[in-house]
Amino acid sequence: MRPGCLVLGADTLVYVDGDPLAKPADMDEALRMVRRLSGRSHEVCTGVVLARDGTVVESFHVITHVTFKPLSDDTIRDYHSKVNPLDKAGAYGIQAHTDMLLERMDGSFSNVVGLPVERLMEVLAAHSVV
Repeated sequence: MRPGCLVLGADTLVYVDGDPLAKPADMDEALRMVRRLSGRSHEVCTGVVLARDGTVVESFHVITHVTFKPLSDDTIRDYHSKVNPLDKAGAYGIQAHTDMLLERMDGSFSNVVGLPVERLMEVLAAHSVV
């Protein structure tokens, strides 16, 4: 333990029609998740908390709007053969083979990856950490 140190925690969820999509339990659920996102827009929300000595110093969230291309089951399976969907909210990782999925994105790319770096840097600067 290092008293006085700043600790960061973050987690990301994908939302479609107001329903949260966490990490899929298996490949069948991963296929269903991406099938549901196919040809549609969804939101990616990452919540971030900074704490020091057991006290929350700052918390915030960032939302990015993402639209997928229409995707066939074969395309989804091909994508999942290249990118492991089981450790990713919504069963996809935007940082790899993006061209297979992405039609449009409005907002922070790093947020969709899992940590909204731009906003985090602003918050850290406000706390004189960077």
